[in-house]
Amino acid sequence: MAEFYKTKQNKIYNEDINNFDYKDVKTLQKYLNSVGKIDTRKKTGASMKHQRMLAVALKRARHLGLLPFVVK
Repeated sequence: MAEFYKTKQNKIYNEDINNFDYKDVKTLQKYLNSVGKIDTRKKTGASMKHQRMLAVALKRARHLGLLPFVVK
């Protein structure tokens, strides 16, 4: 039987990122859009577990002032 869809690949898992560090601003900025919002799972290609870890790290970095809440 032919497959009509591709199985989703977890891009973050393939990059061998086990956990996100809130102090690593360069890595975290890759997962923000131009306005400063967190990218969706469709765009990041992350699993639910990795997306939650990413969101927690981004929020911690924002509260410490390492990343802006909104970009003008």
